Amino acid sequence: MIKQDPNALRVATFAGGCFWCVEADFEKVPGVVEVISGYTGGHKENPTYGDVSAGATGHLEAVQVIYDPNKITYKKLLTVFWRHVDPSDPGGQFVDRGSQYRSAIFYHDEEQKRLAEESKNELSESGRFDKPISTEIIQFEKFYKAEDYHQDYYKTHSARYKFYRWNSGRDQFLQEAWGDEKDERAVPSAHAKYTKPRDEELRKNLTPLEYEVTQLNGTERAFHNEYWDHKREGIYVDIASGEPLFSSLDKYDSGTGWPSFTKPLEPANIVENEDRSLFTARTEVRSKYGDSHLGHVFTDGPAPARLRYCMNSAALRFIPKEDLEKEGYGEYASLFK
Repeated sequence: MIKQDPNALRVATFAGGCFWCVEADFEKVPGVVEVISGYTGGHKENPTYGDVSAGATGHLEAVQVIYDPNKITYKKLLTVFWRHVDPSDPGGQFVDRGSQYRSAIFYHDEEQKRLAEESKNELSESGRFDKPISTEIIQFEKFYKAEDYHQDYYKTHSARYKFYRWNSGRDQFLQEAWGDEKDERAVPSAHAKYTKPRDEELRKNLTPLEYEVTQLNGTERAFHNEYWDHKREGIYVDIASGEPLFSSLDKYDSGTGWPSFTKPLEPANIVENEDRSLFTARTEVRSKYGDSHLGHVFTDGPAPARLRYCMNSAALRFIPKEDLEKEGYGEYASLFK
């Protein structure tokens, strides 16, 4: 167990069926540093995927979540967990059946155990599910990292992963059970809703370049834009809608001449689409509510996630940390303390 001092990274372990999906869901959460797919809870040393999937070792497919307690609490990780599994299914998760796919929380200390039990009781008493909450709370003992090809499967085998996930029924169930609440993250926005302004307002309030980039899918010049080498602390929001998108804490110099980030500040405000406009497959990034074209995301970024969110400065407005309160984004001020 990681030493519990204020600046140490910490570990949480969850089982929620297919670890490809659970890993993908947790890696989108602000404050999570890394997610590792693996096996835990069984009796065989060094089990393989074949051993575990056969159901003979007692292990569960699980993930270890490495997180920064200064940015996200264990209690909030529990909220993310509950909203991405079916806690009322004792026989597996969605299309994956068997004890190796059941949901469970593996606690690393007494505080995690207490919080897990409290959150389970709260969910049970909420009446959200017709069936009893069957998710087990188990003392953590040992975790075995899964084979390399299982790590970041949702990135390395994107098409296969998306095909599996849709056909598993996971997202359909979560949408029915939680609706938009399933996307609530660790740093929720105080703004209930952002909207895209009318075109006449956009033309009036945006510069020609800002309009071309956000509304016509344009691209500004590398090294000749406002934020490519910007180093102040604060957040970046959609220039049209104002929805929070990225943080300076996740910004880095990619050498490309555009502002680059390792991850979004608010994953729920990010939409990714396939883009074949240049005769090659790329992943376009748009804002959810403003529907602004922001840029693209690539898989050549720094470890551990290897993501590079390459954005257009013209699609962003920067709010320095000292202005967050007066600009209406006070909930993000604690990130910079």
